[in-house]
Parts: sequence; structure tokens; C-alpha cells
Amino acid sequence: MTMTAVNPPRGIARWGGALCAARRWLDRVYLWCGYLAAAAMLMILVLTIGQVVTRYAGINLRGLTNYAGYFMAASTFLGLAHALNNGTHIRIETFSNLLGRYKIYTETWALGCTAAIATWFAYYACNMVYWSWKLGDVSTGMDALPLWLPQASMAAGTVLFAVALGDNFLRLVFTGKHGIKPSAEIL
Repeated sequence: MTMTAVNPPRGIARWGGALCAARRWLDRVYLWCGYLAAAAMLMILVLTIGQVVTRYAGINLRGLTNYAGYFMAASTFLGLAHALNNGTHIRIETFSNLLGRYKIYTETWALGCTAAIATWFAYYACNMVYWSWKLGDVSTGMDALPLWLPQASMAAGTVLFAVALGDNFLRLVFTGKHGIKPSAEIL
């Protein structure tokens, strides 16, 4: 028994235009989050250079290391969905290519499990942000930054990652193809 692309039922077929528009919108959101991740990496560079320059100038600016850490978390989590769709995440592609016609089963299982785990992680990341806000948690540095602010980028990134995985999983189930670029297209 082989798994082939399934034609959507007639009721779903009329939503094709709306689904394509939603997917284009999501792709733009993933791209802009990739830009935000790149901007956060640039901020890490600026803060690191600023810390080196101020240290040699004899000026003590405390907390720059903490902010660099916050931007590192933002760059990591905000870039997850964009990196996934561009095929830069480590995947089981090499193993699944060895399976030939059974490859679709491996990819469906892997995307389904990963989407479920990412959704679980996104729920708890959002829960952490909520409780940090509710309890008034602040950083231990001199600035006493409310912790929900840097944690929000992590929660947003994990939610978008879970959405991207779910989107690719559903696309694979209903059409037989996901939207993740293969590794061969990267080089």
C-alpha cells in the first residue's frame, strides 16, 4: 500500500485560494522573523563591541552581557520557522531517501512528532511568559528588566515554529509534499 497525494474533498477545494493566501502571509511572517533574528544577531555584535570599547575606555557599563544573552535567545527562536522552510534544520533526509517509495511515511511520522513536540514547547513558553508577567519577575541585573520582555521573543518564535511544522505536516498529509526545501537546493 502506497501513500499518494490525496485530492481534497469538494468542500475544501473552494478554500484553495484562501489557503494559498494564508500560506503566502505565513511565508512573509517567517521571512520577517528571519530578518528580526538577523537584526538580533547584529545587536549582539554591537553590544559586544560596545562592551570591549567601554572597557578599554575605563567606562563600566553593567548589563551589556545580559542584553547580549537576550538578543541571542531572540535570534535563535525567531529564526526557527524561517530556517525550517529553507531546509537548514537537521532532518532525517539522508535516512528517508534510502527508503525509496516509503519515504513519505518517514517524513509524515517525523513532521507529525516534531509538530506535536513543538506545540507542547510553545504552550509552555507562552505559559512561562504569562507567569513572568503576572508575578512581576525581573532580571537580577542592575536594570531590573521585566523578564517577560525577552521571554516574549522566545515564545513568539516557538509558536511560529510550531505553526510552520503543523503547516508542513498538513501539507504533506493532504498533498503528498511539504514546503521544506531539500538540502540539495541550499548549496
